[in-house]
Amino acid sequence: MRDRKHHEFSAESNQATMASSSSSRSDGIVLDLGLCEGAEEYGSESGWVEARSSCDHLSSLSPDLSHIPAPQNTPCYECQHPSENWLCLSCKEVLCSRFVNKHMLSHSQRTNHCVALSFSDLSVWCFSCDAYLDAQLIPQLRPVYQLAYILKFGHPPPIPQHT
Repeated sequence: MRDRKHHEFSAESNQATMASSSSSRSDGIVLDLGLCEGAEEYGSESGWVEARSSCDHLSSLSPDLSHIPAPQNTPCYECQHPSENWLCLSCKEVLCSRFVNKHMLSHSQRTNHCVALSFSDLSVWCFSCDAYLDAQLIPQLRPVYQLAYILKFGHPPPIPQHT
């Protein structure tokens, strides 16, 4: 499974996932291009991950996503870790990411609740599709994304400019 944090080629993840992509210049200097293995195949040299505009698993969403915990103040329900937490959009439990103690991943595998919202960056992930979902484009996700944005930043999100 993928997570945006591994695709945003920060210096930290770049060190860990660097492929042997290099280029020899005429002056004999070898340049490290810093591409992750297979990045050129998917056109993601910049680290951009394309979110899906549809998902077959949205029927599992909670019927009431108008009340959710505050993104910045809610620890993992299992281990109380204060950050890198996700909101299950089926049962509204808050659980930590795969980079902490994997409680959201375990929850998804155990319950088949597959759609979750990251409290870190407000991205939405479908564990069954193994993909990010465009929460501003998908009508069923837009209200919970907007509410989480308001709770996190104190104002509504900017209106997306989809072209």
